[in-house]
Amino acid sequence: MSGPLEGIRVVELAGIGPGPYCCMLLADLGAEVLRVERLGRPPGPEPSWDLLLRGRQSVALDLKRPEGVAAVLALVERADVLVEGWRPQVAERLGVGPEACLARNPRLVYGRMTGWGQDGPLAERAGHDIDYIALAGALWPIGRDGDRPVPPLNLVGDFGGGGLLLAFGICAALVERARSGQGQVVDAAMVDGAASLTTMLHGFLQAGLWERERGANLLDSGAPFYEVYETADGRYMAVGAIEPQFYAALLEGLGFDPAELPPQMDRAAWPATKARFAERFSERTQAEWEAVFAGTDACVAPVRAPWEAPADPHLRARGTFVEVAGVTQPGPAPRFSRTPGAVRCPPPQPGADGGRALVAWGLEETTVRQLADAGVLGPSAEEAAGDAGR
Repeated sequence: MSGPLEGIRVVELAGIGPGPYCCMLLADLGAEVLRVERLGRPPGPEPSWDLLLRGRQSVALDLKRPEGVAAVLALVERADVLVEGWRPQVAERLGVGPEACLARNPRLVYGRMTGWGQDGPLAERAGHDIDYIALAGALWPIGRDGDRPVPPLNLVGDFGGGGLLLAFGICAALVERARSGQGQVVDAAMVDGAASLTTMLHGFLQAGLWERERGANLLDSGAPFYEVYETADGRYMAVGAIEPQFYAALLEGLGFDPAELPPQMDRAAWPATKARFAERFSERTQAEWEAVFAGTDACVAPVRAPWEAPADPHLRARGTFVEVAGVTQPGPAPRFSRTPGAVRCPPPQPGADGGRALVAWGLEETTVRQLADAGVLGPSAEEAAGDAGR
């Protein structure tokens, strides 16, 4: 296996959502990631359904026992990166916070993933993606005129402003470590990341180019040339013809004479123009519109459902989706010319790799046996299956 992060070792203290996504990205690009689960139910024989856990091994340790903490710190000595996504001070209370870990390995990059950050009035409070993007100003503009803000799944806070931001921060810290020889803490908060994603919007606001009303602007469904239209068969086409030359191609495909319509940037005329576009799109099926705009620069694309996207000819030609253990899923991104990433393995059941993963990381076999005998280390999938068969 290859990848630009080959040779980088990551200890992942199990969490949900953005932390696993961050570690998935690192694993896709070649890092060796070991996920440390909390001790619980024995692993099953089949791969997990949680695709965010792909590409790495998994062990289960009891971090409420000093032997479990000692095992994590032993892994830290051999790691380049540690990732945790708990509330502030939880890692410190368990004995695996930044101070303890950096004392054992000063070169460690310690990645922290939280919603509200490590400090501030809300740091200790619970929250989810929708809360973080709401406070950051990222949720307010998403929606149509006269309607409530629409949650954009959990893509903006959890994944774009969370896991992706942490992966970027970790890679930046690794680059800096190559110069200084020192590790550091990367504090990635989803509320900060969501705010960062709105930087262009703040520029528009300062320039007076963004109305405060929802659904009245260039990119929020206000403009007729940046909108989704229903087709005759109840499907949809997405239009993003912002630049004049692309707008001209859009009008040509729709069969409109530019002289029939108001100027493209006449905001007062946008609702009427949008109504005419909607009526025209409703006259043909999605497939027919695809044929009309094929090979043009009109910036028009069919709206694919997630289960349809893998079959799209462009995505199929690029190999955007891959099949791993019979499951179709998005492949590694971005792409590298010399060191391509890859999905190393399907997602394991929690703790499925047991002691063999610890031995592979350099822990002594006698130590691993002692952890298992003491009930601090969970069984591997094979051991659990053997116990169940007795």
